[in-house]
Amino acid sequence: METEIPIIDLKDFPSQLSKLIEACEEWGCFRIINHKIPEELLLEMKRVVRSLFDLPPEIKRRNTGAIASSGYVALSPQSPICEAFGLYDVNSSNAVEAFCTQLNATPCQRETIKSYSYELHELAMDIGRKIAEGMGLSCDLFKGWPCQFRINKYHFTEETVGSSGITMHTDSGFLTLLHEDDCIGGLEVMDKKGEFIAVDPVPGSLFVNIGDTAKAWSNGRFCNVKHLVRCKEAATRVSVALFLLGPKKDAVDAPPDFVSSNVPRLYLPFIYEDYREFRLFKGLHAGEALAFYTTQQAPTLV
Repeated sequence: METEIPIIDLKDFPSQLSKLIEACEEWGCFRIINHKIPEELLLEMKRVVRSLFDLPPEIKRRNTGAIASSGYVALSPQSPICEAFGLYDVNSSNAVEAFCTQLNATPCQRETIKSYSYELHELAMDIGRKIAEGMGLSCDLFKGWPCQFRINKYHFTEETVGSSGITMHTDSGFLTLLHEDDCIGGLEVMDKKGEFIAVDPVPGSLFVNIGDTAKAWSNGRFCNVKHLVRCKEAATRVSVALFLLGPKKDAVDAPPDFVSSNVPRLYLPFIYEDYREFRLFKGLHAGEALAFYTTQQAPTLV
């Protein structure tokens, strides 16, 4: 049930630090409330997103990505239900401007996208600082890390009810901030029993899930939650996901405080982008790629 998934009140800190860390460890996901992002901005972003998906195909295809799988994805035999826009490096004003220009955004749409990008990025940075504090570290955890928007539109029909809009996977980055469709659900996460739990939308809140990079960084303490999107009804579902990826140049590695004689280092240091490309190359999308980065076995590309 949705009530089982932890709810983190961002107004109630530092008293909720232990609850935040426990959610990262036991669930790999949580819902946040009182995040200070204006509700009108959240609603307006959804209106802008829907209008962008109504653009002619030749304009939507202008949305090209700086890295693999970060541009526009059209409906196709490989992606028959979901189409998506992508924006890599949300914290770069130039990248946000380029995204708006690619899609002929109006001045009002452009202002909404810029404001939304700034607010979501600031929220991700704040969550990073809280996670670091909860883990006993004094650092600005995500400083300089790139973020990526993935804006999805699911074309659910009577024929697709019961099928997966997106198959089971983990996210490759550290965490994902999901702005869900306020009316149409479908997101499901796997609990520690291996059972899928439906995540019903809660207007005004945001949903956070933990990815592979966080599991490696925490030396295995955090749960890289498996999740999927299932078609529950014949309707259109729109969501906006902000992926907090990993450092551009520095290696992902567990801090020394997380390693001891009783708790050995579990993962080899890796560059995030190398790991992401390895996942894509191997077709390992549900956390299996981390097995190639354990201290017992290094990855091979043969």
